[in-house]
Formats: sequence, C-alpha cells, structure tokens
Amino acid sequence: MSNGFSILVIDDEAQIRKLLEISLEANDYKVHFAVNGKEGITAAASYQPDLILLDLGLPDQDGQEVLVKLREWYHNPIIILTVKSAEEEIVKALDNGANDFLTKPFRTQELLARIRTALRSKSSATNVSVLNFANIMIDFASRVVKVKEEIVKFTATEYNLLSLLIKNEVEF
Repeated sequence: MSNGFSILVIDDEAQIRKLLEISLEANDYKVHFAVNGKEGITAAASYQPDLILLDLGLPDQDGQEVLVKLREWYHNPIIILTVKSAEEEIVKALDNGANDFLTKPFRTQELLARIRTALRSKSSATNVSVLNFANIMIDFASRVVKVKEEIVKFTATEYNLLSLLIKNEVEF
C-alpha cells in the first residue's frame, strides 16, 4: 500500500542510498535515486517528486549549486541531508531555498518525522494558484510576483516569507 508520495534522493554514497531505500520504502514512499547533481536535476524534472533529499557533497558539483538550480523551477520541499555541519553551510542552504537541514549521521525516525512535516506543509498549502489584488499579482505555482505587470525579483527566502505571510493573512 502506497501513501502516494514520491521522494528523490540525490546522494553519491551507496550505503546511505541503501539505508534510505529500506527506510523510505518501509514507510510506503516511492523512492528514486540520483548519484550526482546533473542526474538529480534530470530526475527531478522527470519524476516530479513530492520531496527531494539532497546531499551537499556531490561528485560533479556543489550541492548548494544544485539547490539553487532546482529552486528555479522546483517548488516542493527539499531537505538537505549532508555531513557538512558548519553554520555557514546550514544558513546558506536555507537561504538558497532548502526547507530543512539534517546532518549525517542522522536518526532515521527523526528524518521520517521531518519528511512527514514537510509533506504535511506541502499538502496544507493554499489551493489558490494565482492571487490578484490592486496592481499586484502572485502566481504561487510558478513563484512569480508582478507589480503593474513587471516581474519583481525575490530571493528564495524573500519569496517564501512573502508567500507565508500572504497564505496566513498576517496583519501588521
């Protein structure tokens, strides 16, 4: 029986991939794998997974670069799963659009809880895909914001904050 969610694991370590395969499939996730950044980006486009687990230490390119490339078009949750534990790496990944960060070695049950949380947030997101008010248009599906028909550029963090405030109708 499947829970309907698919996860793409982008990691070059065979042992980690095997552990994740066993753990995720035991919890009814459909799992796809990629062993480097280029393959990961292609797999994300092909499979459109509900969530990506991304290692920062990839053999062909820095995982931060992969994260930035994915965030240009991929809008589902991305959890970083890496041995890199420096505060600068964590902050950079979150600023680049990661939803969560977990350092290896990790506890499997904690990872599964973080996955459930990320997927719960994804499924509880607003069903409104385009919001228009005054001279402002926000397309949540494509992550585009326009003011008077001109596209406004946001960093991933700025867009995520704006989206969160709008979806939760925060008043000041």
